[in-house]
Amino acid sequence: MSATELIETFWETIPPVWRQTRGQIRGVAAERFGLTVEQFQALRRIRRGFDTVSALAEEGRLSRSQASRAVDALVNRNLVKRLTDAEDRRHIRLSLTDDGGQALSEIYAETESWLAARFRSLTPEQTAQVIEALSRLRTAFN
Repeated sequence: MSATELIETFWETIPPVWRQTRGQIRGVAAERFGLTVEQFQALRRIRRGFDTVSALAEEGRLSRSQASRAVDALVNRNLVKRLTDAEDRRHIRLSLTDDGGQALSEIYAETESWLAARFRSLTPEQTAQVIEALSRLRTAFN
């Protein structure tokens, strides 16, 4: 396969797959929990350890004000809490509340079920090939 064919296949595959996946996440997050995609992403990243507004902004390629608005909304809904850093009281750390963790778990569960249904027709060999290809794609972009 030539580089041109690879690029064309990339454009025909990745954006539509991501649009559908993002739409699924958006639907579950919005319909069940009233969350925007940015708020869902903030919850996800806080769980992964990005525990300051600055870290969320950098990781999510958002402005600090966008990240701050998302966090404010999550705090107001009791999905995230702000904690004063014990070592430096000027720093505020973010943490999921029990409700935030539960919401994220439910969004993940529904989205994972949706994704599993899409992958169900793949054989074990095809599944291994897709995993390998996605790993190589991630490496190429990092």
